[in-house]
Amino acid sequence: MLDINQLRRDLPAVLAGLDARKTPQPYLDVARFTALEAERKTLQTGTEELQARRNSLSKQIGQAKGKGQDASALMAEVAGIADAMKQGADRLEVLQAELQGLLLGLPNLPDDGVPRGPDETANQEVRRWGTPGSFDFPVKDHVDLGEPLGLDFETGVKLSGARFSFLRGPAARLHRALAQFMLDVQTQENGYTECYTPYMVQGKAMLGTGQLPKFAQDLFHVTSGDGDGDAAGNKWYLIPTSEVTLTNTVADTILQPEQLPIKLTSHTPCFRSEAGSAGRDTRGMIRQHQFDKVEMVQIVAPDQGDTALQQMVGHAEAILQKLELPYRVMLLCTGDMGFGAVRTYDLEVWLPAQGAYREISSCSHMGAFQARRMQARVRTAQGKTEFVHTLNGSGLAVGRALVAVLENHQQADGSIRIPAALRPYLGGAEVLKA
Repeated sequence: MLDINQLRRDLPAVLAGLDARKTPQPYLDVARFTALEAERKTLQTGTEELQARRNSLSKQIGQAKGKGQDASALMAEVAGIADAMKQGADRLEVLQAELQGLLLGLPNLPDDGVPRGPDETANQEVRRWGTPGSFDFPVKDHVDLGEPLGLDFETGVKLSGARFSFLRGPAARLHRALAQFMLDVQTQENGYTECYTPYMVQGKAMLGTGQLPKFAQDLFHVTSGDGDGDAAGNKWYLIPTSEVTLTNTVADTILQPEQLPIKLTSHTPCFRSEAGSAGRDTRGMIRQHQFDKVEMVQIVAPDQGDTALQQMVGHAEAILQKLELPYRVMLLCTGDMGFGAVRTYDLEVWLPAQGAYREISSCSHMGAFQARRMQARVRTAQGKTEFVHTLNGSGLAVGRALVAVLENHQQADGSIRIPAALRPYLGGAEVLKA
């Protein structure tokens, strides 16, 4: 969430930052914001004047009573002021809620160094690693390669419908091995603490990391047997990523400087309705309603966010390098960047069957955007508090890593060469075959 004082101080600069995101509809109803702010100022000024008048009257009442004089008229005026102040406070609460609602709908403002552009065509390539392999046989995609290995889309559809898959045998084992390998690298080499988190959260957690209210249509939710949620009437949301659970561990918390940085990782399923992705990647595992991901989250001091972002990108790159997968790093433009990010790098892995690079990790610096929504702060050496900065990234998407391993390491007989770094997780096997 943006700082409302930033809008009050320099609304044109905020509007310019929002406009850089190239949305087809306006993010901020400027007329509504201006009207709410004007009424808020009037109410607050009026309240201050009423308080001053009440203080003056209270003093006069004390003096009158001290002299044995009748103070009933003064006391009646004080009572009237109290009623007026109560009405003002009630109206101010409504105004603050409306202003909060406007803020919750606003995306983060991009860094100055983020390239301006309307969509992915304006993203900038930062670097490449590895050279796409050449094959002396017809290249198969992961669907054709995976089916003999136990990648079963027909059963997934039978059980749950479109965009679900069922893995058995070698395919399931490879999927598990990839997740375990990623967790070991992030914890043993990169200093993250492994976590096991709930797969369902209440709405407050989704609000804290920015999924609500903006992306409600992309979320799955569940209720209790009576359909009314829990005892408080809440419903639970299936997490779209463990960014939600890991980041919210510091919600409503004041941290001490020595507690930072906090580095957390978790392997969880992720649930996304993909409401805005109809017709995209309908074949295979690229875009699923349920998929697994090893997530990285860092919570850092405000002056460490940029450094932590570069570090996190390197942690995701290390996985791809160990898996011997060619990839490129892309700096996203303003029009392609996520809702809460100030800067994002995507890692795109090479998929031979598509002849293209496809996203496998997205690493974002969120600034204080999530921390302000969550009320996550750190106490400074001067005793004041300020909002922490949060970062998140995939380290990596397990299903897409499986796709990339199958396609990049396929052999003429349909078997899959196992990268050396992954072999200990598959009992030392050098080849995966039906």
